[in-house]
Amino acid sequence: MKIASIVLIPGVLACASVQLVSATETAKVKDKVVHSFGSGTDGQRPLADLTDVKGTLYGTTYAGGAFNSGAIFALDPKTGAETVTYSFCSQQNCPDGQEPEGGLIDVKGALYGTTNAGGTSGDGVLFALDLSTGAETVLYSFCAQQNCTDGASPYGTLTDVNGILYGTTARGGVNGYYTGGTVFAFDPNTGMENVLYSFCSQQNCTDGQGPNAGVINVKGTLYGTTGGGGSTGNGTVYSLDPKSGAENVLYSFCTQQNCADGGFPYAALTNVKGTLFSTTVYGGAYNGGTVFTLDPSTGAETVVHSFGNYPDGRFPYANLIDVKGTLYSTTLGGGENSCTQYGGCGTVFSVNPNTGNVKVVYSFCSQEDCVDGEQPVAEVIAVKGKLFGTTDIGGEYGYGTVFSLKR
Repeated sequence: MKIASIVLIPGVLACASVQLVSATETAKVKDKVVHSFGSGTDGQRPLADLTDVKGTLYGTTYAGGAFNSGAIFALDPKTGAETVTYSFCSQQNCPDGQEPEGGLIDVKGALYGTTNAGGTSGDGVLFALDLSTGAETVLYSFCAQQNCTDGASPYGTLTDVNGILYGTTARGGVNGYYTGGTVFAFDPNTGMENVLYSFCSQQNCTDGQGPNAGVINVKGTLYGTTGGGGSTGNGTVYSLDPKSGAENVLYSFCTQQNCADGGFPYAALTNVKGTLFSTTVYGGAYNGGTVFTLDPSTGAETVVHSFGNYPDGRFPYANLIDVKGTLYSTTLGGGENSCTQYGGCGTVFSVNPNTGNVKVVYSFCSQEDCVDGEQPVAEVIAVKGKLFGTTDIGGEYGYGTVFSLKR
């Protein structure tokens, strides 16, 4: 997700006078900082979600590492021992990648991910990390084709479907470098990258523009979001047939008065029994973003919760995860504690998908000097009864944390 270069402007959308679907409660849960980033050649600013591989947590940092261009790290959640597995920009001119913002996926003992910069053209790479050796291999450098028709700047986490990796780029494609973005497929066995769809193929980008999140696979169809484009320019939910490349806009945001239906979705979708759940950064009743559902068969969108009604959080960037019927995620701002940006220091929240009831599980910066972390951007993951996640800043050195919470 493209958070490092996004400037949030609270109030850019007007507030709507609508009735909230859900209520908000606050649950008091103690936060444990498992690791604080920023010491020595450690990573800095973890923006992506964590990946659990046989009890070890792996993740990426946008900055830091030996060359201050980001890193891959491994963390023992029991002891807090952290190891930088790979520092990006280890090679001259960074052909090995730079500034990773997406998460990692584990496919048969190798971790796959992307960087939004670096590579032979400077527009990002798709890489693999061998867990047994720590060796990083660049599998594809984006913008390898003239005018970046193969895509540029991948931000979202990859999806593995029967050995083929699917992902998105925020820029590039056949419609111009700055215009649209792409959905692509990559075959690790052949090294072939294939653009399935280039956004902004329709006039005024009504088909979507700038996908920041990855796609999900539901019964052979790919579903995703775009942060811009659509009938109002405020983002879309789309479906894509990976065989034919046919794209269909299921919903365009901000089609209701004052964007009561939400605007600018930067998170991926979550499939819960055939219904798609996700978040928008802006819009809703209080212009603090939303949790929404979408019926893929009808395109009907429903706002489950509107953020911004203190102290429930503001500006959710991250995906929702389903843990035994309860959904969890984070907000970049809001919460009980005051910070200089975003109307608060961020939260972890849960939402009941049936009732829409939201609970604030934790409000960050509850401790002096925000040593417990501040501004979580990524989603949380569930491991053995605990939630683990990252904060962009805060912690002992001010460059972010890995935290755990009991559910």
